[in-house]
Amino acid sequence: MSEDLMVKATAAALVALTAFGAGAVAQDVERIERGNLILENVPETPPSVAQSLQQYQNTRSAGFQGFDADGEGIYISTRFGETAQIHAVEKPMAMREQLTFAKEPTSGASPSPTVPGQFVFARDKGGDENYQIYLFDRSTGQSTMLSDGEGRKTGGTWSKDGQRVAWTKTMDGPTKGIVIADIDNPEGRETVFTGDGWWGASDFSEDGDSLILFEYVSINDSKIHLLDLESGEVSQINPSDEPISYGGAQFAANGGHLYFTSDEGSEFRNLFRYDPETGEKENLTAGIDADVGGFAQSEDGRYYAFVVNDEGRSKIHVRQSRNDRDVRVPDIPAGVIGGLEFSPTENVLGFSLNAATSPTDAYSFKVGSRGELNRWTKSEVGGLDTSAFVEPEFFRYESFDGMEIPAFIYKPKGEGPFPVIVSIHGGPEGQSRPTFSPTYQYWVNELGAAVVVPNVRGSTGFGKSYVKMDNGMKRKDSVKDIGALLDWISQQEDLNEDKVVVYGGSYGGYMVLASMVDYNDRLAGGVDIVGISSFITFLENTADYRRDLRRAEYGDERDPEMRAFFEEIDPLNNADKITKPLFIIQGLNDPRVPASEADQILAAVRANGGEAWYMGAKDEGHGFRKKTNRDAMTEAVVMFFKHVFEE
Repeated sequence: MSEDLMVKATAAALVALTAFGAGAVAQDVERIERGNLILENVPETPPSVAQSLQQYQNTRSAGFQGFDADGEGIYISTRFGETAQIHAVEKPMAMREQLTFAKEPTSGASPSPTVPGQFVFARDKGGDENYQIYLFDRSTGQSTMLSDGEGRKTGGTWSKDGQRVAWTKTMDGPTKGIVIADIDNPEGRETVFTGDGWWGASDFSEDGDSLILFEYVSINDSKIHLLDLESGEVSQINPSDEPISYGGAQFAANGGHLYFTSDEGSEFRNLFRYDPETGEKENLTAGIDADVGGFAQSEDGRYYAFVVNDEGRSKIHVRQSRNDRDVRVPDIPAGVIGGLEFSPTENVLGFSLNAATSPTDAYSFKVGSRGELNRWTKSEVGGLDTSAFVEPEFFRYESFDGMEIPAFIYKPKGEGPFPVIVSIHGGPEGQSRPTFSPTYQYWVNELGAAVVVPNVRGSTGFGKSYVKMDNGMKRKDSVKDIGALLDWISQQEDLNEDKVVVYGGSYGGYMVLASMVDYNDRLAGGVDIVGISSFITFLENTADYRRDLRRAEYGDERDPEMRAFFEEIDPLNNADKITKPLFIIQGLNDPRVPASEADQILAAVRANGGEAWYMGAKDEGHGFRKKTNRDAMTEAVVMFFKHVFEE
């Protein structure tokens, strides 16, 4: 064990013992280091469990990253080793050619609009999220760093001529800068804008003289601006006195106006066409009571496409730009769609499709013809029989105040009663959708557990009012939604109310801890992955660049009234109520939820005599992205479930 880890662990234990008084119980726990993993109380995985998991752990996915500039092939992100890397596919169902090779995951690819074989990507080190921007050129097989190698860089927006790339850099405290670099002279990179808060570059104008900037304040409040690159003048697009939540924004391919998504005047995000000269705007999706997610335009401006999120499942719409009439779309399997992009040379629309019973793959179809759906990749599922995979059922249950909470349930075959794993998403402005999870399928088919995936209040996808329902002093209302779910479980004859565990990561980790505090007697255990144990210490210690963003959601710990509320609800201050087994999992390089959040709740639970397992990874950040670490975590979680279900 390294000296700094020893100091942190010891300090956390002393804090917990001091906080909980002389009656606290110190535990002598053996700490084992295995490669980059640190383990406490985690048993060895029997060969039978490791073998049963092996096929599920070797499923893959292939996320569509975009078309090459010549329109002949596509780029995908997939994993054939330890980490996800970028591959090229020259035609549908052709062999994949791996292009990037690195120990660290390659975070997506943005292809050049004009030069075949070029794309930009981002990469960090050990999960620290200090990303740098790189240019890959297939003609040389080499990557060139475009950013300066310091701090955190995100994004990678191309100019229309394929000569410049814009990205966001984190500066001092909450300040962000927008940087533009010429790919032939990255050393001449220039910071063209600075501002407090979170800013990103959304799209270059056709002539390259203007740049759309996106300003994020909170999930309910964002703005879009136009930056004149010659004068440096910034003007707000669609100014309003009321908070508006925007999604993407683009210049129209045929000029004259913009497209953007926003929730202005609606519970849901709609797609708008906006005239920057007159300020006039047209809601293109009025009447669709669901969020519009991604959208894209064809290069010639003839078509635009968008995706609607209907209670978690996706539907693609394609329309003619001249009259906004729908164009025929081929039958697409039910699932979740992302990454919409038109080919630069033809009106071919590409995207990723993920279904509950099959992993993500890349697809496309030609617009304006009777062309059928083309499948570019068929990702492996470890040799498993996909007919045995379980499709989740959508349902709603009533919470404490009469609110209907949307959720999905995956059920094993048979009559039950089945043990239950409640998997709570992070965010909190996230959404659980019916996507493929080999982990869920293993829990259902091999452990015989039902998996319930709720979208508690505060989740996205169900209207902006629903998103606001857990803000500030309403934080515990979302935890009460878990209590109501436990009531619902108790009423189901095929579910075992005495064998329920909660599982979640990040904000979902906080929900696990809070549920363990409030409903300890109704739970068999919990798995907290990179979770918040104290909003006060979390907000004080999270990375500078995101602190104000989180205060906008959770509340400001510097405000005495808010701080007192946090003191009351923080799991760390209520750890004595957690007496059921708890498994804490943490990446030690996490800039979002620092490892100190895991250290202090681990020490506090043990100081009260509670049973706590621990797994830390020295080469991970906010979640485990390396296959070896993920496999070890999955095995350990299975062992934990077996432990609590069999007690």
